[in-house]
Amino acid sequence: MSKGKVLVAMSGGIDSTVTALMLHEEGYEVVGITMKTWDYVNSGGSNKETGCCSLDSINDARQLAVDCGFPHIILDIRDEFGDYIIDNFVDEYIAGRTPNPCVLCNTHIKWEALLKRADQLGCKYIATGHYAQVREENGRYVVSKGLDEWKDQSYVLWGLSQACLSRTIFPMGKYHKEDIKQMAIDRGYEELAKKPESCEICFIPDNDYRGFLKRRVDGLEERVKGGNFVNTKGEVLGQHDGYPFYTIGQRKLGVSFGLEASYVIEIKQDTNEVVIGYKEDLNKQEMYVKDINFVKYDHIPQDMQSLTKVRYKHQGEMSTLSMDDNEVKVLFHKKVEGIAPGQSAVFYEGNDVVGGGFIAKK
Repeated sequence: MSKGKVLVAMSGGIDSTVTALMLHEEGYEVVGITMKTWDYVNSGGSNKETGCCSLDSINDARQLAVDCGFPHIILDIRDEFGDYIIDNFVDEYIAGRTPNPCVLCNTHIKWEALLKRADQLGCKYIATGHYAQVREENGRYVVSKGLDEWKDQSYVLWGLSQACLSRTIFPMGKYHKEDIKQMAIDRGYEELAKKPESCEICFIPDNDYRGFLKRRVDGLEERVKGGNFVNTKGEVLGQHDGYPFYTIGQRKLGVSFGLEASYVIEIKQDTNEVVIGYKEDLNKQEMYVKDINFVKYDHIPQDMQSLTKVRYKHQGEMSTLSMDDNEVKVLFHKKVEGIAPGQSAVFYEGNDVVGGGFIAKK
């Protein structure tokens, strides 16, 4: 008897492919779906398509569905994706912040698109190839880290609503990457196991976000060029190419200031200034987080002790959390390097995601 009908997001990569295979073998009625989010040619960069939206990847996903005998759908969400994710990406850099497009896409685009189509197709569940786990506890659905610590993707899932999580399956969460590769090989998909993973932002396949901004915003380069590099005392050190083209913690600045090592410490968009300092100047002990989504609890207990991550590959640092109006004040027990406004901060209790939000610019 079928365990239920599940809509599986298939990118053509190994993780989503094995997700579909596993659920199919376990007795779920699988429907595959591949979402077309972006045309690389429209980015104005390289014409070479790679990653989840390329024709090859879409064909790989469809071929697996044919092999297994389950239906496969291609869903075009380019307009929706572009209006929301791309506009936010540009707006954040113009505001002097560092955006988190994957988090926004998961929260506002992919899951909403998946659930809408799942309802239309009569699917009880949706599934993705993320390395994370979800369970029900005390009436709430809790995201926790995947077993493979190096591949864990719980950080980019903090924004998912309880309604989304209640219907989501993460088969990859209980496995290590090497196990998944072996599963693919055992099932006759050896070439898939050799396929390189995509790490870039999907709409910037050449990893040149500065070039993307210049192509996307008419006259941007002229508007922002000629601003000053300043030190932490406000003294002018030289001129830069425009504040949106720099990020917190950046070291390669294209110019030497006679310092042993200099880093971007702060971005002041109002005055078009980029503040330069030493590595130790990147260390901060306090930050505020806005646009909070609660996951494990329906609120954050006052003075809660939490491991807080400030970027995807950050190991996290213990901190004390407290509510300050609608924001969370985070007081780290030790100073943390490279806190960048606009990036996500995610709060953990053990392996569980308590909640998360965007680092505010104070």
